[in-house]
Amino acid sequence: DNLRPQPAPIRWPAVARASVALAAPLAVGFGTDQRANGALVALGALNGVLSDTAEAYRMRILHVAVPQFFAAIGVTLGTLVFGHEWAAVGVLALVALVSGMISSIGAVASFGGLLLLLNAVVGAGLDLPAPWWKPPLLIVLGGLFVLFLSLLAWPFRAGVPERAAVAGTYRATADLLEASAAPDPEFDGRRRAVTLALNHAYDLLLARRAGDHGWRGPLVRLLAQLNVIIPLVEAAHLRGRTPPPEVTGAVRHLADLVAEGRTGEGVLDLPPPRTASDRAVDTALRHVAAVVHEADGDPGNPATMDDRLGRPAALRVRVRRTTRDVLFSEASWRYGLRLALCIGLAQTLVAVIPVQRSYWVALTVTFVLKPDFGSVFSRAVLRALGTAVGLVVAGVVLAEVPIGWWDVLVVALLAPLIPAVSAKGYAFQTAAITPVILLISDVLNRQGFGLVAPRLVDSLIGCAIVLVAGYLLWPESWHTRLGHRLADAVEETAEYVRRAFGMPDAAGRTADQAEVERARRRIYRDLSTVRTEFQRALTEPPPVGRRAAAWWPLVVATERIVDATTAARVRVSYGARAPALAEAADIADQLTDMAGRLRSSEVLVEVRGEPGGDGAGATDREESVLAGLRQEVGAAKAIASPGRGPGAGPGAGA
Repeated sequence: DNLRPQPAPIRWPAVARASVALAAPLAVGFGTDQRANGALVALGALNGVLSDTAEAYRMRILHVAVPQFFAAIGVTLGTLVFGHEWAAVGVLALVALVSGMISSIGAVASFGGLLLLLNAVVGAGLDLPAPWWKPPLLIVLGGLFVLFLSLLAWPFRAGVPERAAVAGTYRATADLLEASAAPDPEFDGRRRAVTLALNHAYDLLLARRAGDHGWRGPLVRLLAQLNVIIPLVEAAHLRGRTPPPEVTGAVRHLADLVAEGRTGEGVLDLPPPRTASDRAVDTALRHVAAVVHEADGDPGNPATMDDRLGRPAALRVRVRRTTRDVLFSEASWRYGLRLALCIGLAQTLVAVIPVQRSYWVALTVTFVLKPDFGSVFSRAVLRALGTAVGLVVAGVVLAEVPIGWWDVLVVALLAPLIPAVSAKGYAFQTAAITPVILLISDVLNRQGFGLVAPRLVDSLIGCAIVLVAGYLLWPESWHTRLGHRLADAVEETAEYVRRAFGMPDAAGRTADQAEVERARRRIYRDLSTVRTEFQRALTEPPPVGRRAAAWWPLVVATERIVDATTAARVRVSYGARAPALAEAADIADQLTDMAGRLRSSEVLVEVRGEPGGDGAGATDREESVLAGLRQEVGAAKAIASPGRGPGAGPGAGA
């Protein structure tokens, strides 16, 4: 599965930017007889291409510009220890420790940490042009060139990515409505697609909100349009029959209006509702249409800490909190030390055993141990495979293409593959990056085809270091906390059940509608994260992969419990008899008990298949509105209990 391309759209503007950003500096360098300087600018542009992942234009400034300054610091430190082998060991190990620790802060800091270490390794391994300040200056220039290209369309496309993200949630919701009468696996897949679309849209808009430090008219309207789709998503959980095509057509029409930034006109022409499910969808859809047709809207979100404290005070609070989290986090130190150990071993090996152009060993360690790309084990294997493929391409180019202007053409053709295939999988990204880095290195060092064989050997050495020192020697590689992470999700689901049916908290306060909706969104987001972690664990070798496969049905069962809770709550909103608090409390207590047993008993059950049942699709004739929910909880308990469920059997701890 890791070698199969993942479904991901190609960002054609990023493809075009990569071609221009990497080829243009080389062309200028050859044209002015300053090819080493041109290669350094191209190397900085490669950093920019790798970090050019944000969709919103304002966020591109942060995502592209900030990591370039980490890259400048890294290459400066590396340049200062070039030729001093043992000094390089200490400096690069320290840089690796810092790089690993700051990676826990967030996406921008994580990528900044990658570029900090990557460029330190390059500076310590390549003889870069003097004086010491020139390489960092040229590398930053290359990164900023990518940023300049990425912002060219901003005056003409301002707000387009944000509108497209919100419209995407509408279209995903229409797909979910069409699957109302579909089999459970199809409905679950489309519901997960809605969750991902909502996560993406909220991340984009709230990141834009954090950058603006204030509400603006278009942003207010988009947030209102995004928030109002939630009741329609919830209504889609009342499964039974597929809505008339006029309903899903209306949702897609509203999506087009949102994407184009128009308000639309008129009242929806919908068929009269026939069932409680139809009434829920009809009411929610008409409210969505009313908000989309309005020129402005209330986003419905409370003031943030920035609004209450003011921007400077909020910034100080965030800095203090972030610093505390980095310095006192066990996970932060553990990852930083793991990365430092592997980089230190790579540089020590290079210092003891002569390895030609040794920077590639540490470079391999850097890429393989980057935490955002999935399983360490699979990354090491995929890195080796991707490098082998990339070296075949690079070998042909280096052997047949003379250094000079032909390099510009080759880079212009190869560089676009990096953004085009990076989202397809780690092996594809590695195969695309490898020949580009080798061609730029060849411009700096003029080794030609002689680069190919050493690079393959270096990559294998780097992968071996990671597998031994970065994977096999660490207890967490063999004893994951998947069961505990799943227990947290189950316990959060129990709290959602309590909130959804009006049970008071410890202070005697019941949750209002907005709080219930936020709880549902939070649990779906957390379950999406749990699902991703389990999917990564499935790529690990036994026993981790086997344990993840055994727990997988319970992940699906927990998602179905949340679906059934949502469906029951919507039924109550549209006339069904509200359940007794004791009945809801009993179900919530069962979930809490199951979460406790998942944490304490360390019971692992082998289950083939996924939980069945039609709890989320129970009809309006159920004696209790919670009958479907109780059925799903029973299925989950069967999976989590030893000796129960199809094919169940005891196993090792999770």
